[in-house]
Amino acid sequence: MADIDFSAEIADLRHTYESIEAVSDVEQIRADIAELSEQASAPNLWDDPAVGQQVTSALSRKENELERLTSLASRIDDLEVMVELAQEAGDTDLYAEADRELASITKALGQLETVTLLSGEYDEREAVVTIRAGAGGVDASDFTQMLLRMYLRWAEHNGYPAKVMDTSYAEEAGLKSATFEVTAPYAYGTLSVEAGTHRLVRISPFDNQGRRHTSFAAVEVVPLIESDDSIEIPDTDLRVDVFRSSGPGGQHVNTTDSAVRLTHLPTGIVVSMQNEKSQIQNRAAAMRVLQSRLLLLRKEEEEAKKKELAGDVKASWGDQMRSYVLNPYQMVKDLRTNHEEGNPDKVFNGEINEFIEAGIRWRAEGRHE
Repeated sequence: MADIDFSAEIADLRHTYESIEAVSDVEQIRADIAELSEQASAPNLWDDPAVGQQVTSALSRKENELERLTSLASRIDDLEVMVELAQEAGDTDLYAEADRELASITKALGQLETVTLLSGEYDEREAVVTIRAGAGGVDASDFTQMLLRMYLRWAEHNGYPAKVMDTSYAEEAGLKSATFEVTAPYAYGTLSVEAGTHRLVRISPFDNQGRRHTSFAAVEVVPLIESDDSIEIPDTDLRVDVFRSSGPGGQHVNTTDSAVRLTHLPTGIVVSMQNEKSQIQNRAAAMRVLQSRLLLLRKEEEEAKKKELAGDVKASWGDQMRSYVLNPYQMVKDLRTNHEEGNPDKVFNGEINEFIEAGIRWRAEGRHE
């Protein structure tokens, strides 16, 4: 352990932290917290529940952001003290603990540094993610279910609340589509680099001849709307269909027509919701997702970037952004960043932070070209 130049490593940590602190504007965060705290203490705050929720959520986000920054500064200070004690005592166990803490702080700073690259207009928003089976038949449906589990496990690993809002089961196995919501700060900016076509190559468990199959799934990510986004949808632009919620194999979740499908006639966007208990709740959830998609559509039209629309994702050969290969070798590779992982099981278990961070850095570099 004595071979590690802790002084140089700690100096590097401080330099990285100072860069992040400067970009994050800690003093502005403190000012925002003071202002939001004042609003949160107003006696009439909850006269409008939507406003009350917005203020308290914003305050919580800012406080968590400040805690994340200040706790890292404290950990660097504590690491320096730990190293000094280890040097004075010649304690190899304490050196080993310092080495582990050094690696942990370095990783945490890297993740925080990545967040500072999320500067898009909607990057701070929560996210709605939809996964759809593409080419590949039953393998594509199974792949869609594997991706849903991957993202839900990722959210769990990171302590992000995630809620499945809609699932459409395929006839034989897996899912035709699934929609879930991640309610965490910067969820949209973080997950937006996952949007695109994902490709799976494996020996198909559904092929009795044991042949290798290739299948595809499309991932769409949109920012969750906020109350001041002003996405108005006239009733004449909507078609509303109600139907019974169902699970795999066609078994009814309930016996009432509680599931809701909204079709936005001008754009053809369709949103289905069935996981809430009532038709009113499902309609409200579907409307939020529809408004979110229209918000993103409006933004993309303003920027003349229609080619980036989720609807342009073909989920087939030639446009995949990541490949998950289980046979003849094992490798998950992002074709944009060239980031690789030789253990697909690890990836499918939700350990995709390194892929996401590489994607965010790749996108940031493209924005500055």
